[in-house]
Amino acid sequence: MSDTSKILVVDDEPDICDIVSVVLEEAGYAVFTMNTGVGVDEMVQSNGIDLAIVDIGLPGADGLTLTRSLKENHDVGVIILSGRTDTTEKIVGLEIGADDYVTKPFEPRELLARVRSVLRRVNVTEKPASEDTKAHYFMGWKLDLMVRSLLSPDGEPMDMSSGEINLLKAFVEHPNRVLSRDQLLDYTHDVDTPAFDRSVDVQIARLRKKIEVEPQNPQLIKTVRNAGYIFTAKVTHG
Repeated sequence: MSDTSKILVVDDEPDICDIVSVVLEEAGYAVFTMNTGVGVDEMVQSNGIDLAIVDIGLPGADGLTLTRSLKENHDVGVIILSGRTDTTEKIVGLEIGADDYVTKPFEPRELLARVRSVLRRVNVTEKPASEDTKAHYFMGWKLDLMVRSLLSPDGEPMDMSSGEINLLKAFVEHPNRVLSRDQLLDYTHDVDTPAFDRSVDVQIARLRKKIEVEPQNPQLIKTVRNAGYIFTAKVTHG
């Protein structure tokens, strides 16, 4: 699966599709929209959709029926988006396989958090590391994921927190590529771990102090203004 998850928003209100699209695209996701339930199965199949956000009140197809079809026929996460607050309907939606249920009106940032959580739960945000790739090498450093340790070019073990190991793992698995804060949060946090944008900056500052020659003038983990961070070293795997 690609590193950029693909999300389909199915809602008969164009304004809702626009709002959700902006929030998700800013977080680095590829977004597709539809205003009817007709043809959703084909859209999911042809575009390799990872998560569908489905409104219940759709023209041409009932949202609950569509959710059941998506869960039965595709490897895809589903979040039901509905203006209805009926508890029974919510229970039915979850029982037929929906991964989450969000009611309108909703806070965009909360919806984004729900999206990230569902993508992690259904294992679509990123591939698990290959069983054959347990060590990564860069600039003389060795990140050993089997024992979750980092060895310096001199062979000295570094004192690393779990968060720092997870962050470095994300960078060495995606070298020379700009990663946004949201993407780094996705790669480094467990489902039940609270995630905040600021925590990424704190972890990066700590990591720079351990692997950069000059932490105040970083050459390995560079800041890309208004975009995120990029790991510039050549990485080999073994």
